[in-house]
Amino acid sequence: MKKLFKLFLTATMVLGLGACSNSNGGSEEQTSLTIQFVPTNSDSVDATTAAFAEYMKNLLDMDVEVTVATDYTTIVEAMESGQVDVGIMPPAAYVQARSLDAATSILSSTLVDYDENEMPVEGTSVGTFKAEVITRADADISSWKDLEGKNVAYLSVTSASGYVYPVAEMKEAGVDIDSVNFTAINDVVSAIKAVISGQVDACFTFEGSRYVFNNVVTDDAGNPVDLFETTKAAILSEGDIPNDAIAVLPSMSDELKEKVKEAFLTMASDEEGLKIMSAWGHTGYVESDEAAYDTTAEYIEAAGE
Repeated sequence: MKKLFKLFLTATMVLGLGACSNSNGGSEEQTSLTIQFVPTNSDSVDATTAAFAEYMKNLLDMDVEVTVATDYTTIVEAMESGQVDVGIMPPAAYVQARSLDAATSILSSTLVDYDENEMPVEGTSVGTFKAEVITRADADISSWKDLEGKNVAYLSVTSASGYVYPVAEMKEAGVDIDSVNFTAINDVVSAIKAVISGQVDACFTFEGSRYVFNNVVTDDAGNPVDLFETTKAAILSEGDIPNDAIAVLPSMSDELKEKVKEAFLTMASDEEGLKIMSAWGHTGYVESDEAAYDTTAEYIEAAGE
């Protein structure tokens, strides 16, 4: 896993050396925009993409194309190559793109907070979340050390909650990382299914994921599974993870940056916009705090050591 993480960092740096300039650079006025996001629930991708593109087209009064990143790495590559103008970027992916001068954050998202029973707290809006480890309900796992020698699913080496924060904190806790059998599973629903079926002992995900995907996860017969009965949130990260960044190409004009910023702020103020935002679990947007993403950069370094 350590080699895989370092290979990603090296590959990303190589992309930075060889990337082409984005097609909208220069002094010509930009007449179209490409936005990319990483879906939380792949089942709603098609409907979300079309609705989002139309919504932003009306707000910005320009052609808008919305694309979907296949994983956390491809959105970094898309920003780096200039193929995407605006990225709704998970925190670790944003930190990687920022380190390559491929993205600058104009806003950060807010999320609903969860109580000790992993239920959303009505009316809350927070700027950070935790990484979460899900196990079967009867599993004897309650600490990072308990993951030694276990089979663990991770989402991506560039996922803050799905790899970076858990691995960094496992190392801090003295876990023998080489004893853990890691399995890459690209989406949360499939990772949780792997836990329930016994394919893995645990999976890394984000806080509140059992609530988000309860009755979305199905058994082999296609019946909805009650995740609160079959699984448990065994561990939460100590570190707080900053929410997604709304990031743009650094070469984007200040005028267009402001228009994009205002468009996202508008989304959070009406029913149609809020419905679209639910594809990413966002409740609103606030000014970016780059210092929060600096903490994620420290975790990335710790996870890769």
